[in-house]
Amino acid sequence: MRRTTRSTLAMTAVLVAALACGAPETKAPADAPSSVPEKPSQPVELNILDVAGNLQLTQGMIDEFAAEHPDIVSKVNYTKATAPEMPGKLLAEQRGGSSQTHLVLTGTDGLASVIEQELVLNLLPDFESRFPKLKDNYLPAAADMQELAQGQGITVTFYPSGPLLEFDPNVVKDPPKTTDELLEWAAANHGKFQYAQPANSGPGRTFLMGLPYLLGDEDPKDPVNGWDKTWEYLAELGKHVEYYPTGTTDTMKNLANGTVNMVATTTGWDINPRVLGTVPAHMKTTTLEGFHWVTDAHYAVVPRGVSEDVLSANLALIEWMLQPEQQAKAYDKGYFYPGPAVKNVTLDMAPQESQDAIEKFGRPEYDQLIEDNPQETSLPAEQQVAAFQRWDREIGSGKTK
Repeated sequence: MRRTTRSTLAMTAVLVAALACGAPETKAPADAPSSVPEKPSQPVELNILDVAGNLQLTQGMIDEFAAEHPDIVSKVNYTKATAPEMPGKLLAEQRGGSSQTHLVLTGTDGLASVIEQELVLNLLPDFESRFPKLKDNYLPAAADMQELAQGQGITVTFYPSGPLLEFDPNVVKDPPKTTDELLEWAAANHGKFQYAQPANSGPGRTFLMGLPYLLGDEDPKDPVNGWDKTWEYLAELGKHVEYYPTGTTDTMKNLANGTVNMVATTTGWDINPRVLGTVPAHMKTTTLEGFHWVTDAHYAVVPRGVSEDVLSANLALIEWMLQPEQQAKAYDKGYFYPGPAVKNVTLDMAPQESQDAIEKFGRPEYDQLIEDNPQETSLPAEQQVAAFQRWDREIGSGKTK
């Protein structure tokens, strides 16, 4: 699956430093005015940085915008980086007095760091007139994810995520139905269950944040004081896990080659690798009793220090990306299934290539699972960092690679 690999320790260090120290002293310009022209004074060349693999979902939207609005955008330059690299890059540019990065597409990990280090502009409520009825237009769970942005980003894609278990039905004839059964299966099949390091993996992160709901923990939103059952369970499960890979791709390769027979996954990590042929098409997925979705999203954020013309172009582009006909492109090849963040965007609106891929490799039961099960937001930044720190210290220590 085409997703950027991130360094667990690096990302955790970035976020911890941000939370511990607050915003670093910078020479960043003051926030932009609350009103900018509908169009820039002249077409701008936009430099867009992707730290979440989001371009797989949105580049088609952006390219079409540039093609249809030459009076706003003259050219788009794309670069990719890891989430831990991004805050330092933005900080260096802002200290130098010029933001060469104009728009960042990020997940919740990068979002947390730019919020804590005050590296991006407040888009809401400063520019809410450009996004009328934004919350009403979002899917309810996507609107909840928008709240995590604290006004410093706009949700552009969304999916329920997981946690799901993916397994080889040729080996796992009777997959676990409860957390107890998963533990029993892992004990009976030592080294055959795997998930990647949570701070570096969407499925690993979702598995970690989903367990408190499955186990009936005291407070699923408080990994410090409310996850007693979760930490105990993870420690016991860890006795039967050989190691925790640094990224999800490795778990998928291990599932495909038989090194392991069951992994933590999400809707997108199930569908897209099978579309690409990374994972055999016959693999199956299941949920555990008490299942709650833990949702995920990607955001557009605008670094401090961009010119008024660049800001104007960014706002127009984000508005465009939220139109239903553009959101339909987010179905992609199941990478973030479903993908759209706004209401009333159906698969038949998506490009034919997306329809064909999901028709062949999608799972009809996902739509029913989405309809029938609660959807919980990911942990906010501070709580995510706390969860990652404790997992690194107590669960992953000595068993990650």
